[in-house]
Amino acid sequence: MPRRVSLPGADELFRSTATPKTLVPANPEEPGSSSGRVRHDEKITIYVTATELLAVEQARLKLRSELGKNVDRGRMVRAVLALALADLDEHGMDSALAQRLRDQ
Repeated sequence: MPRRVSLPGADELFRSTATPKTLVPANPEEPGSSSGRVRHDEKITIYVTATELLAVEQARLKLRSELGKNVDRGRMVRAVLALALADLDEHGMDSALAQRLRDQ
């Protein structure tokens, strides 16, 4: 009996792991909708204060306990960003985002 291990071929080892375009939501730019758990090709980095991070974590835990879902920070940020952009699109310079930036 041979003791040689059978390994997958190079085609299987080096296959593309990119998500096909057909699996991307039909209208990802729809105002007020967040992308949820999908593969994201772009990344941004933001810096927050310790107080801001604590507030985000407390909100995440509150959502987790009240919704019964494990909500990660990235999903929260995408949801909030979608809401802010929809508000800006609908209300323009009267949006909460514009007012907050104007007051800073």
